[in-house]
Amino acid sequence: MTAVWQCQGVTSPAAPAGAVRQGSLRELNLALVLGRIAAARRPPSRAALAADTGLTRATVSAVVEDLVAGRLVTEADPTPRAGAGRPARGLMLAGDGPAGLGLEINVDYLAACVVDLSGQVWHHTVHRADLRPVSPAEALGQLAELARRARVDAEAHGLTLAGAALGVPGLVDDAGRVRLAPNLGWRDVPVPELLADHPPLTERVDGVPPLVVDNEANLAALGELHAGAAPGSFLHISGEVGIGAGIVLDGALFRGTRGWSGEIGHIPVRPDGPPCRCGGRGCLELYAGQEAILSAAGLAGADLPADRASTRLTQLAVAEHPAVLRALAEAGTAIGVTVASVVNLLDLDTVVLGGGYAPLTGWLRPPVLAEIERRVLTAAWSPVTVRPATLGATAAAVGAAGSVVRRIIARPGGWLARL
Repeated sequence: MTAVWQCQGVTSPAAPAGAVRQGSLRELNLALVLGRIAAARRPPSRAALAADTGLTRATVSAVVEDLVAGRLVTEADPTPRAGAGRPARGLMLAGDGPAGLGLEINVDYLAACVVDLSGQVWHHTVHRADLRPVSPAEALGQLAELARRARVDAEAHGLTLAGAALGVPGLVDDAGRVRLAPNLGWRDVPVPELLADHPPLTERVDGVPPLVVDNEANLAALGELHAGAAPGSFLHISGEVGIGAGIVLDGALFRGTRGWSGEIGHIPVRPDGPPCRCGGRGCLELYAGQEAILSAAGLAGADLPADRASTRLTQLAVAEHPAVLRALAEAGTAIGVTVASVVNLLDLDTVVLGGGYAPLTGWLRPPVLAEIERRVLTAAWSPVTVRPATLGATAAAVGAAGSVVRRIIARPGGWLARL
């Protein structure tokens, strides 16, 4: 499986005013050259990098030697050319060096994946289980076992895990504590502390905590952004048992003042509707969450494994099952009502349906667009695109792993210092 993302937003840090220490200058040059290699559409030569960055050829050659020695960069096969002289060898991100570990915990599954610098997914596994009756410590223990297996597989491929990121369906503070995850029943769960005894989630790299915890919808949006298929600004909606959203504005994730933006599943569709787990009433999740769609389709309580829910709904929709078509239309209408408010507020022109929504986009899109056209003030002359996610259900785990390797690309000096 591959997920080759464009390294949008990977830039070298700005040089401070006045004299720059030699060590700092080296770090700046490492980040500058590696960032250009990562962003290049074709493997650039040393000469091309010198011309592009303004560095001397000698400096570029020295920096490249460090990056190659650190297994961050490798040389591509030379491209044949006409005329005299040896063809220049291009440079590309290494596929056998550091890698990121992406983890996800959701209501009915756990996931782990390993992604190298180039975006290649080397490992991806999903463990299906209803985690609502399980304590946070037990659920995280199961997740740690998936992480251990992922590490073993990564090392078998010659990769070294450089850190991990975990996506959780809830509100996460700067310390990695899950303040509230309504669908899991979690409140004030100190995730890093509960995972403190589980390698590879305990080894610090360049002073950065080994595990970064974030909202799963944010990580899914980042995965979609860096897969290169989405524009610079879009709304990514993850549809599972719960519904979350990641908001990307001008190529950057919008987190809000406290990092808690994107809780679209708890925007009320009907303020006087039934009570929600969050404490509100009539929330979007009650009309368009996976369990709500299954219930409306007459499939609630059916012997239907969680991983087969969207597949089964897709099969029945293709067969034009009346109850399923009606349930999807109702869910799409509820999504459209909510999305229209977001579009009116943020002036977005693209909505990406991810998670369990991705395979159902063909049936959800018409009612979503109908509500957008009815409710968005600018819809008549500025249409909104609604499309499925490129990474589908893997977006959060892949996006989590990708956030680790992008950190290395932005600050390669930290990785090289540990060798």
